[in-house]
Amino acid sequence: MHGFTSGPVTAADFSDEERDAVYKAIYTRRDVRDQFLPDPIEDDVLMRLLDAAHHAPSVGFMQPWNFILIRDDVRKAEVRRAFTRANAEATAMFPDERQALYASLKLEGIVKAPINLCITCDRTRGGDVVLGRTHNRQMDVYSTVCAVQNLWLAARAEGIGVGWVSIYHDQDMRRILGIPDHVEIIAYLCIGYVDQLYDAPELEKRGWRKRLPLAELIHDNQWQGENPLSSGLPRRDPIAGLPATPSASD
Repeated sequence: MHGFTSGPVTAADFSDEERDAVYKAIYTRRDVRDQFLPDPIEDDVLMRLLDAAHHAPSVGFMQPWNFILIRDDVRKAEVRRAFTRANAEATAMFPDERQALYASLKLEGIVKAPINLCITCDRTRGGDVVLGRTHNRQMDVYSTVCAVQNLWLAARAEGIGVGWVSIYHDQDMRRILGIPDHVEIIAYLCIGYVDQLYDAPELEKRGWRKRLPLAELIHDNQWQGENPLSSGLPRRDPIAGLPATPSASD
């Protein structure tokens, strides 16, 4: 006996409105690059976002995440300089015909957003042998990404935009934020209130890429097994962002 006597309780039902609100947050979530308002985020709202992130699933209940808040303008400017250097390198990596479009994408969230947030993964938390990570050592990293998504969806519900900055050299970010070697940087996020969002991902609107058809990504029982669900895939209202009536033709 381990002293734990409490078992599962009845699963709480969602009303139709509560269910639709969850899907609305998912379908209308956007990666915000430049639309941040200067309004400060109240501490109680910020704590709700961080608490939502902290309630993400994690392998072995490892909870490997830490949250570094960056509100100092001097430090944000240093991060932006590191980004600018890396972004120039990234521009040169794309074919000539894509470079102009890439360069036109506004990526000003680092300085415009009132809060920057670095989410990390402490790979030593819980010791060397962690339940569920014994054979796949990356599971703690995947768990931390779940925390990112939890925060992002909670932010959408609060009217707060999130932008994920991924263009920087790891050693630059470690130096600026004082991150030790055993801690892995997972996400650098820009966070701030927004009053405008694209009705589809900005990269799709700007012609960078289109959303892949879901029917092509579902396999039955094995890789490239015939998709048994193609006739029941949902269509979405592009404005409300909620599932519409399934259509076999989409």
